[in-house]
Amino acid sequence: MKSFVIFAAIILFKTSIFSQGLLEEKTTFTHQDTLRGTITPERAWWDLTYYHLDIQVYPDEKYISGKTAVYYKVLSASKELQIDLQAPLKITSAVQNGKELKIRHDGYAHFITLLENQEIGNVYSVDVYYEGNPKEAVRAPWDGGFSWKKDDNGNHFVATSCQGLGASIWWPNKDHMYDEVDSMLISVTNPKGLSNISNGRLRSKIENKDNTVTSHWFVNNPINNYGVNVNIADYVHFSEVYNGEKGPLDMDYYVLHDNLEKAKTHFKDAPRMMDAFEHWFGPYPFYEDGFKLVEVPYLGMEHQSSVTYGNQYKMGYLGNDLSGTGWGLKFDFIIIHEAGHEWFANNITNKDIADMWIHEGFTAYSENLFVDYFYGKEASADYVIGTRKRILNDKPLIGPYNVNKEGSSDMYYKGANMLHTLRQLIEDDEKWRQILRGLNDTFYHKTVTTKQIEDYISLQSGIDLNAFFNQYLRTTLIPTLEYKIEDNKLNYRWTDIVADFDMPVQVTFNNKAQWIFPNSEWKTTPISSESFEVDSDFYVNVKKITH
Repeated sequence: MKSFVIFAAIILFKTSIFSQGLLEEKTTFTHQDTLRGTITPERAWWDLTYYHLDIQVYPDEKYISGKTAVYYKVLSASKELQIDLQAPLKITSAVQNGKELKIRHDGYAHFITLLENQEIGNVYSVDVYYEGNPKEAVRAPWDGGFSWKKDDNGNHFVATSCQGLGASIWWPNKDHMYDEVDSMLISVTNPKGLSNISNGRLRSKIENKDNTVTSHWFVNNPINNYGVNVNIADYVHFSEVYNGEKGPLDMDYYVLHDNLEKAKTHFKDAPRMMDAFEHWFGPYPFYEDGFKLVEVPYLGMEHQSSVTYGNQYKMGYLGNDLSGTGWGLKFDFIIIHEAGHEWFANNITNKDIADMWIHEGFTAYSENLFVDYFYGKEASADYVIGTRKRILNDKPLIGPYNVNKEGSSDMYYKGANMLHTLRQLIEDDEKWRQILRGLNDTFYHKTVTTKQIEDYISLQSGIDLNAFFNQYLRTTLIPTLEYKIEDNKLNYRWTDIVADFDMPVQVTFNNKAQWIFPNSEWKTTPISSESFEVDSDFYVNVKKITH
């Protein structure tokens, strides 16, 4: 198939005002938005290497206290370090080498003045102590914080979730996506009789004299801040070993006692998920940390190696098929979708939340690929096309940069349909699979920008996709194929497009499927009947001109 014409127009985002007929969005951002969303000078000079998060949770009081030991490598000379923590939690002190440090507070950003020279290349640590009643999640996981619930037996059922809002809603950290810590230890003390399940592997569990228990979970791989979690409940555990691409993988499941038997049946979707996604995306990215599903009192979240589950043991999304085709009831949506994030969000992570479509577009598309793996290509196409009715086209998928603001919620199903369309353009399913696997290999455990993803796919596909991505990611316009049939001639062109958009599309006329190559100018080809149809696998609009 012919390559696209090189896209030369430049679309600017700095003011979030979109041109070329794009939706105009004007938003006022605050000083606090900038402190959260920007790689500030007080962040840029040091690189995270290790966290030890050590907290005690008091469910009766909805209270937490503890510290984060922050280890970092010095990249350039400076003595002021930014740590983030959101109210109503308070930093009580910061200590380096036994000396208490001065802290300058600016809303949710806290600037710690270091006393010692910070030698370039050396690794140092600072202990940040904090306490308080953290924000309670009202509608987790969309509204983050702590969920303080009770199970049906009256036991505490506690969990954290914080995507978007930020991990600093419940623990002090460098709360920006660009810098993932290399590894971390999570130590949680909670009332005896309850278990805490966090990320990574359990190193030890110690019973204390004050009727509490402390669990120590070690994460061996880089992890984004919002992927860190605490889950405290009266859990029961079962497990299996999955024979994966990189060898034996421990798959552990933690559920409430009353749900054990149905979980043993329902969680069979977890190894099926692993079959499909290792095929499409490559090896599970965190073999060293294992894989867990952990029951929580909210819908679920992609916490790395500790995926949380609250879909009520129903197929689909709380028993509903989001595609309306029937295929969405063939699997548990939360198990498949949230685990898909292990590849896209946890392995490949956006540097700026403005590029959150990388997380959600690819992962919504993973639902389609799960269907493809088990039920075939036609079924998977039906599923992803069925989700188009949920697309709003309210604003572009990419949000404004440097202010901690994501783009449209269309990043899910518009993103998925964009990728489904791209699969058609590549015309080679094995090549497409290798591109998806190559993304996870090339950007293994890395933070990325949209441009890196665009450039990689363009290079590997051999197609210049600049205009394609600008169209679907940066505008609300859906390409419209206008056509008219006159005097045994088919006339066609693209409208509602960015400059130089010339995407080929597969159509059926003259009793055969074939490619046409529209652009913004009318083109003509012979046609022997009035019958003309555009392949529904392409996410485009079609308009017949009758005058």
